[in-house]
Amino acid sequence: MVEKFSGDEVTVRTTDETVVVSFGGRSHELDRDTAASLRRALDGALTERRAFVHTVGTHRPGGSYVVARRDADSSGHRKVFDHFNELRQLYESLPERFTADDVERSGLTGSRRHLVVRHLAEQPAFDCALVARQPLTGAKDHQR
Repeated sequence: MVEKFSGDEVTVRTTDETVVVSFGGRSHELDRDTAASLRRALDGALTERRAFVHTVGTHRPGGSYVVARRDADSSGHRKVFDHFNELRQLYESLPERFTADDVERSGLTGSRRHLVVRHLAEQPAFDCALVARQPLTGAKDHQR
């Protein structure tokens, strides 16, 4: 990660007791416990992003969850939920078979409705599958 953002070549040497990271002409030596603690802190601070076939789900450090169309940069192709549980609550409120119109009733409009239907089918946290393309229809697990 340091190499990616600093532009410097990074080398890492380890011994049984230390980790030495060198870049930019400087070396930083850490004991293994401190290095492990730093790694855990960095892992927790970094954004977790999972790409699926048509959508991407991103857990942001502040706790929000973003559903976006894969390879799209426009805000019209994403929906930000305050937290992942908000998406889960939306899913639980939907009927066993649902379309973009059902999602619209929760306040989502335009192409975001279809985006969320696709994401619910792609995100493994939801027992859901697409069962029709016209109209785009999702079904909860036991309705497949």
